[in-house]
Amino acid sequence: MSRIRRFDHVGITVADLDVVSAFFVELGFEVEGRTFLEGEFLDTVIGIPDFRTEMVMRRPPDNGTRLELTRFRPDHAPGSPAALANELGLSNVSFEVGDLRAILDRLVADGYGVIGGVGEYEHVWRMASVRGPQGITVNLAERIE
Repeated sequence: MSRIRRFDHVGITVADLDVVSAFFVELGFEVEGRTFLEGEFLDTVIGIPDFRTEMVMRRPPDNGTRLELTRFRPDHAPGSPAALANELGLSNVSFEVGDLRAILDRLVADGYGVIGGVGEYEHVWRMASVRGPQGITVNLAERIE
């Protein structure tokens, strides 16, 4: 049996590519590319005929797992922008950061909210969850030295 070779990317469907993309760039992601897809290939892979998509790829500074931000035409199906952690589906994306407090201050100043508060896990991690654009939950964790 074949095995997975590597974790390539996480895909997130969004309504506004520019707003969500800018949010992740603010967190430190770099632009990798932007493209449009349509036609038989896309229809076959997603299983929905006659769709067009615009995708933006974002790469983290360590060249690790990338983010694929996607907008579909016709428009996306509505989701819950206030989904809680116990709802089925993609719960969150998580990143290790260097200065949690500074990042949270900047995100709050930009209008994004901390979901609960800043917690500490076994004196090893300081962590918070942020509700980003379009309801995307982003966990930020800072290793406690």
